[in-house]
Amino acid sequence: MSAVDAQIRPFNPQAAAVQLMVSWIMAFGVFLSGFVISEPAPYELLMVGQVALWFLFGLKISRAVAPLLALLLIFNVGGLLALTVMPIILTEQVLYVAVSLFLALTAVFYAAVIEDRPQRLKLIFQAWVAAAIITGMLGILGYFHAFPGSEVFTRYDRAMGAFQDPNVFGPFLVAPMLYLLHGLLKGRLLESPLRILGILILSFAVFLSFSRAAWGLFLFCAVALVFVMLLKERTNAFRLKILVLSLTAVIAMVIALLIALQFEKVRGLFETRTQLVQEYDGGHLGRFARHKLGFEMAMEKPLGIGPMMFGKIFPEDEHNIYLKSLMSYGWIGFLSYLAMIVWTVSMGFRYLLRERPWQPNLMIAWIVLVGHMLIGAVIDTDHWRHFYLVLGIVWGCGAAEWRYQRARRQG
Repeated sequence: MSAVDAQIRPFNPQAAAVQLMVSWIMAFGVFLSGFVISEPAPYELLMVGQVALWFLFGLKISRAVAPLLALLLIFNVGGLLALTVMPIILTEQVLYVAVSLFLALTAVFYAAVIEDRPQRLKLIFQAWVAAAIITGMLGILGYFHAFPGSEVFTRYDRAMGAFQDPNVFGPFLVAPMLYLLHGLLKGRLLESPLRILGILILSFAVFLSFSRAAWGLFLFCAVALVFVMLLKERTNAFRLKILVLSLTAVIAMVIALLIALQFEKVRGLFETRTQLVQEYDGGHLGRFARHKLGFEMAMEKPLGIGPMMFGKIFPEDEHNIYLKSLMSYGWIGFLSYLAMIVWTVSMGFRYLLRERPWQPNLMIAWIVLVGHMLIGAVIDTDHWRHFYLVLGIVWGCGAAEWRYQRARRQG
């Protein structure tokens, strides 16, 4: 019996119907992650109940997913210890730690449901694409004030869709864009027009977010995806297809950019945002000065200073996920976070090119995760819901590979 056959379960119509229903509910949760214009968002309300019910009714955490749970719990223990050094603990700071713990559990949840049935990856990415297209369109329409009240989807003349911050909105769109790009490069020609349209919408929405982190993430991930696919697909025909489609995409984006820059409002903000160092980056207590002072402070305060305290001491928050870990979770949180990232990246890299049904999803999630680690030097990703989704996808695919290898040994 082969490893694949060993994982085939006897067909039960009633059980299959239940599995389909819960998978769609899970996908609906992913869809809701694109609409966080107020908190608590519908995403939180659905996921709290969903995570509890899934584990209550038998969803298991395997040995392959357990390290993720352990590292995230240690990370949040650091957050709880950081609360103890604060002279006064406010409700919002307790809620901050509670949200951190909730998001950690969502990552473990996604990893466990993907390991249980890797077929759910398709639903997850399709739901993510649907949410990205809708929230991206809201951001574009809001930026151009297409209808009364549409300004609610912008902030500081920057598109933010159904989010609270353009800097979260832009990165949220990158993984769905990669999913469409991968489908464009590997899929049928008849489906290309819809995928191209989706890519253009998401690209334009990322551009109008005027988030330098999102721009950098977008470019890095797109180039990395093409590079990894070239490593995996070595036929001349596929390489020619990638070359032609990549050149076409670049030309289309350049044309779209030139058209967008004809609007004075777009051109002015673009010129401002493309400056390497903004006013709030340099100077006294600018972003980079705060980073230096924060890392020096971490040497004196091993338990951190508590969540949301950095922004009360300095003009702004950390804007650096590594410094954020030190300040809000102490050295315990920082080291566990670093260990989790190194473990996740190395595991994903090890399985990146293996011929498996889930390989394209792992590739996309791994590239996006690496991109988030890079932009994390200039932005906080601590409470980004989609970051924990990406984390769960990589671990879920890693756990699926572990289960696959175990079945082969047993077979």
